[in-house]
Amino acid sequence: MPDDTQDLISGGHLVAKALKAEGVDRIYTLCGGHIIDIYDGCVDEGIEVVDVRHEQVAAHAADGYARITGKPGCAVVTAGPGTTDAVTGVANAFRAESPMLLIGGQGALTQHKMGSLQDLPHVDMMNPITKFAATVPDTARAADMVSMAFRECYHGAPGPSFLEIPRDVLDAKVPAAKARVPQEGAYRASTRSAGDPEAIEKLADLLVHAEKPAILLGSQVWTTRGTEPAIELVRALNIPAYMNGAGRGTLPPGDPHHFQLSRRYAFSHADVIVIVGTPFDFRMGYGKRLSPDATVVQIDLDYRTVGKNRDIDLGIVGDAGLVLKSVTEAASGRINGGASKRKEWLDELRAAEQTALEKRLPNLKSDASPIHPYRLVSEINDFLTEDSIYIGDGGDIVTFSGQVVQPKSPGHWMDPGPLGTLGVGVPFVLAAKQARPDKEVVALFGDGAFSLTGWDFETLVRYDLPFVGIVGNNSSMNQIRYGQAAKYGKDRDRVGNTLGDVHYDKFAQMLGGYGEEVRDPADIGPALRRARESGKPSLINVWVDPDAYAPGTMNQTMYK
Repeated sequence: MPDDTQDLISGGHLVAKALKAEGVDRIYTLCGGHIIDIYDGCVDEGIEVVDVRHEQVAAHAADGYARITGKPGCAVVTAGPGTTDAVTGVANAFRAESPMLLIGGQGALTQHKMGSLQDLPHVDMMNPITKFAATVPDTARAADMVSMAFRECYHGAPGPSFLEIPRDVLDAKVPAAKARVPQEGAYRASTRSAGDPEAIEKLADLLVHAEKPAILLGSQVWTTRGTEPAIELVRALNIPAYMNGAGRGTLPPGDPHHFQLSRRYAFSHADVIVIVGTPFDFRMGYGKRLSPDATVVQIDLDYRTVGKNRDIDLGIVGDAGLVLKSVTEAASGRINGGASKRKEWLDELRAAEQTALEKRLPNLKSDASPIHPYRLVSEINDFLTEDSIYIGDGGDIVTFSGQVVQPKSPGHWMDPGPLGTLGVGVPFVLAAKQARPDKEVVALFGDGAFSLTGWDFETLVRYDLPFVGIVGNNSSMNQIRYGQAAKYGKDRDRVGNTLGDVHYDKFAQMLGGYGEEVRDPADIGPALRRARESGKPSLINVWVDPDAYAPGTMNQTMYK
């Protein structure tokens, strides 16, 4: 006879126990009948349930939470449209190499292929944009498969996983003794590799003897928390460093090895170029922007990325921090002579930086109205402190900011990544402020980008998460408008890209936040300070010149 005295546990509670074992302390969600047993389990396990207004926001927030904390994020959404709404957030995490788990509901297994409410082939849809996607087939497997999905997030370069859980699987109860619940720290191996020792020695030798080396510190430097080894390497070997993505802020502004505006010059004249944690994608001209005469080294967590789109002279697969630490150690004792000879090279690059800055200086200080975007992002850069996490969400306006805004500390820069997704700003603010309430969060939005997920500004008000938000408002999707004018002529530059003159400051006020409008560039700084002092989620609506375009926009190959 069955033992009726056994402790029973539901699928939702097993999911919550697995989340707890992974160190997840909050989930981002929009409610649905398929998933509510997970909420019940989260309450018992002390996991916060953060409810948002759109599933895309939930997925982006899980992505952002992973970037800030170094722990995987988690979003939970209902079946059908709940899961499809989250697809963009998962795809963004996939291209940005961000570890997160999306859990989606599904109709009951007993109604499989019968046309149940919100039934869709979620796993088939998610397979191409995740590292792992599966259905939980049995209640007793729920915790085990959640842990399996998290484990897959860290195979090679990090990324997202997806699980769908049928409603009857989630709601059913099984004897606790029959369910495997992996214990914290007991189901995942270390993924940190210091790379092939022979390759490490070869790279150390290349850098010791290089006359004009340069290094690009990409997002994986932050992903692997390799900031200190990266700093030690560039200082010990006297190498100019450029930073992109989440790697921005590795070196503080003003550091003698921090370079920003001379990257193209450096990559055209260097004899050794080291690319760390950045693929040869569109941001790198698919590798074509590197001197054909340079010795090119690529370091990456993912074997498939190394040498993709461009031949390299040396490839190292491994953890950025451990690899760079090993290279510095391998070069120890024989670096001083080579390092001291590179003063002229750094002076040459600093001169190129100054030339580029002086070219932009009139616009950075412009008193014109409408406000030049360079003036806006210059004011934002001056406003940031060492504790300001900067988030960029937009097209042309954020392209301007990428040349000017310099985070003061590691891990203090957030942008969507190579998918170029608009709408990440509000969910990234949500995640960043919840993960690091001690930090100031400053977000720059394009008016088009803010429109996509802006209603979750109310979520920030509801959870009392103050931040300084700025909308660069030109009533246009200007990055696309430039391309249309370039390809089809000025008489067709306003087709499908013009937005209304929306007063986002009043939108913020309506939802209970702080809002202010700025038309005079002299008012930008004071408005930012008032937003900071308000202690509320804020939007400073800055009217910028719609006929000013970022150089990065004008240089995009798709418009040529």
